[in-house]
Amino acid sequence: MAKKRRERREAEGLSSAHEEPKANHDHRQELKETQNIGGGSARMSLLILVSIFTCSASVMYLVYRNFPELNDDEMEKIKIPKDMDDAKALGTVLSKYKDTYYTQVLMAYFTTYVFLQTFAIPGSIFLSILSGYLYPFPLALFLVCLCSGLGASFCYMLSYLVGRPVVYRYLTERAQKWSQQVDKHRDHLINYIIFLRITPFLPNWFINITSPVINVPLGVFFLGTFFGVAPPSFVAINAGTTLYKLTTAGEAVSWNSLAVLGVLAVLSILPVCFQKKLQQKLE
Repeated sequence: MAKKRRERREAEGLSSAHEEPKANHDHRQELKETQNIGGGSARMSLLILVSIFTCSASVMYLVYRNFPELNDDEMEKIKIPKDMDDAKALGTVLSKYKDTYYTQVLMAYFTTYVFLQTFAIPGSIFLSILSGYLYPFPLALFLVCLCSGLGASFCYMLSYLVGRPVVYRYLTERAQKWSQQVDKHRDHLINYIIFLRITPFLPNWFINITSPVINVPLGVFFLGTFFGVAPPSFVAINAGTTLYKLTTAGEAVSWNSLAVLGVLAVLSILPVCFQKKLQQKLE
C-alpha cells in the first residue's frame, strides 16, 4: 500500500516537472505578446496624437485667417507669449482691434488658450494675465475658468485615447501613489480636485493625463478644474489690469495673494474634514 502511494507521488512529481517548463514557456510567450501589443499600441497612439494635433493646428490656422488684416510689425507680435515682453506686445495689438473686431479677437483668445491647455504647451499663464488687460474682470475670470476647464478636459480625453501607454511606461510609480490618494478621497473627489488646482503639489499636466487612467470621472474633473483654477486666475487677472507695470510673470503673485490662495485651499477641504468627523461621531 505504501509502495503504491510512493509510486503515485513520484508520478505526480514527474508530471509537475513536465508541466512547469511548459507553464513558464507559456508565461514568457504571453509576456512577449503583451510587449508586442504594447509596442503596437504605442505606435498607434502616437499616430492618433499627431493626427489630432494636426487637426487642431488646422483649426487654429482657420481662426487666425479670419483675423483682421495686420501690418508686418503687428504680425510679428501675434505669437504665443513666452515672457512678459511678448505678452505686452500681444496685448498692444489685441487691444487695438478688440473693439472693432470683438468676436474675432475673443475667438482667437479662446481657441489659443484651449489649444495650449489641451496639449500642455506653456504660455497660458500669460494669456490669463492678458485677459485682465483686455476684458472686464467678471468676463475675464469666467473666460479663463472656462478655457482651463475645457482645455484640461480635452487633455483628459486625449490621454484616455492615447496616453495610457505613456503613463504606464514613464509615470507608473507617481500614478500609483496618486491613485491611492484619489481612492481615499473618492467620496469627495471634487473638493480634492479643487484643492489640487489651487495648490502647487501636483503639476497640472500630470493631473490632466493621469486622471482618466485612475478613473477620475470627467464631469467631476471638469467642475473641479473650473472652480479650482478660479483663485489662481483671480490673482493673474488682477495683475493684468496693470500689465505694463509688470516685467515678469512672477510679479503677478504677491505675498498677500499667496496668503489668500492658502486660505482658499484650506476652505476647499474643510467640508471634507467636517464630514469625516461627523461620520466618526455617528459611528
